[in-house]
Amino acid sequence: MSVRKLTRRVMIGDVPVGGGAPVSVQSMTNTPTQDAEATLGQIQRLHEAGCQIVRVAVPALRGVEAKLRDSLRRIVEGSPIPVVADVHFDHRLALLALEAGVHGLRINPGNIGGEEKVREVALAAMRKGVPIRVGVNAGSLPRDILARHGHPTAEALVESALREIEILESCGFYDIKVSVKASSVPLTVSAYRMLSEAVDYPLHLGVSEAGPPWTGTIRSAVGIGALLAEGIGDTIRVSLAGDPVEEVRVGLAILKALELVRRGPDIVACPTCARCRLDVAALATELERRLRDLRAPLRIAVMGCSVNGPGEAREADLGVAGGRERGLLFRKGEPVGWYPKDELLEVLLREALRMAEEFEARAATGSQGSAREDDKHGRPD
Repeated sequence: MSVRKLTRRVMIGDVPVGGGAPVSVQSMTNTPTQDAEATLGQIQRLHEAGCQIVRVAVPALRGVEAKLRDSLRRIVEGSPIPVVADVHFDHRLALLALEAGVHGLRINPGNIGGEEKVREVALAAMRKGVPIRVGVNAGSLPRDILARHGHPTAEALVESALREIEILESCGFYDIKVSVKASSVPLTVSAYRMLSEAVDYPLHLGVSEAGPPWTGTIRSAVGIGALLAEGIGDTIRVSLAGDPVEEVRVGLAILKALELVRRGPDIVACPTCARCRLDVAALATELERRLRDLRAPLRIAVMGCSVNGPGEAREADLGVAGGRERGLLFRKGEPVGWYPKDELLEVLLREALRMAEEFEARAATGSQGSAREDDKHGRPD
């Protein structure tokens, strides 16, 4: 992969974004923000899945602003991760969110209002020490920019972002993140490449309105993954039509695939062929399901035959290579023994949990683990 571009660093609560910090994973709640209890429940689930920053919508609710402010304050105070307020159409909602103590703001240049309103938000955020994300979307570009370009283009997205950045900078405000999202992967990638050349602010990556889980996962993996592989991007949000917890799982999977994060099991499995001696698909799928909440960064190989099986299993933290009616288990590169194929799932689960406990014990004592683990994966998080 390309070396990551070094951008400025901003702090979203206690989470660093940019400046060489690890790429963080974000998501957004879909519960009513005025229902603090439901929103906090969803934030807790997101946190447990690995989410590091959460965004909540701040809707225009006429006549109940005080209730919304109180609800936001409860959410901020009760959230285990930093809370970003997502604001559209009315800049006063951003001011309300700042009063409630949010850790970040997202404003949309296409609908937040004129320059004076942006300035008012910037000055209030500066007093609070709260960063702002300039969040440009292809579906809500400013009218004059859209008219000039005819339709959403990479140039139009970047022009919108740069114009808003210029307003913030004119206020002496530089605590900025930027995003330029579209539902089209090629358009998104082109816009971020262009923006990365133009600014050194940290970039929030995402493919907007990516779709239902299956389609959206593919679009997001291609778009976000392509940019990260080029060294572009400091924080990511996968946008799926469904449970936001799945967004976090997909986001972490993208980072794991690029070896940018070490969290949870990384299960590799052969695609199977006529030589396969095990039901690799069933075994790998059930392992992934049963271990998906594990935090320890274990690489587990499920291989069906003796061609690549022993080699892959030996290189993994834990692995199995299929033989006739049985499988050879490897642990940290060493063969442990042969087990009947109907026992392999429970054997692998037992060994994985044991290794996870060992990892957690090392993490608790500050130990870096074995030399083999450090050489292979780098130091534990």
